[in-house]
This record gives sequence, C-alpha cells and structure tokens, in this order.
Amino acid sequence: MKDKKINTKKIKKIKKGDEVMVVSGKDKGKKGKVEAVFSKENKVIVSGVNQYKRHLKRKSQSQPSEIITLTKPLPVSSVAFVCPKCHLPTRVGFKKEKGENKRICKKCQAEI
Repeated sequence: MKDKKINTKKIKKIKKGDEVMVVSGKDKGKKGKVEAVFSKENKVIVSGVNQYKRHLKRKSQSQPSEIITLTKPLPVSSVAFVCPKCHLPTRVGFKKEKGENKRICKKCQAEI
C-alpha cells in the first residue's frame, strides 16, 4: 500500500482575521472573515460560509433533540483574499523590507 504524501507547506498568504471571498462552490460570491486556518489540510473556516445543518438525537430524557448549524472548512484554492484598502478580491504578494517579509496587495500595492 502506498503511503500518503503529507503536505508540510504552510499557508502564508491567508491568515486568521483576513476577509476573503468565495470563488467557487455553492457559496460563490459570499464574503466573510477567516476564523481558522488548517495548514496541513490546506483548508480554512470562513464565518457564515459553507454551513450545514446537523440533526442531534437526544441522549437523555432531560436533553432535547436539536438541529445545529456547522461551519465546515473550505479549500484555500476556492477563496480569494479581499484587500482592505481597494476592497477587491486579489492575490497576495510579498515584499522584503528591513529583513522581514510584508504582505502586499497585487492590485493596489498596499501593505496588508
């Protein structure tokens, strides 16, 4: 049996707290903030996007059965970063200044 290749590459361009727009899928065009980044799986959780309903059965007499809403992770490739300055979906670039990398917007060249 073949061993699965583990992706050790970290997600550097999208971070927690960034605003992103969904580019593909059922929620295409929706915007939201990144709540969590899973770099090993190359996935992100975006608030208010990719939500599913889950029916829970009651486990005891006192606990009611309920329907909860889950936010499932999205692949990083299906979201685009939204620049806080020009408010457009864009790619993220890097600029080296004084020995440290700064993230920049590829459209307006503003520092993120």
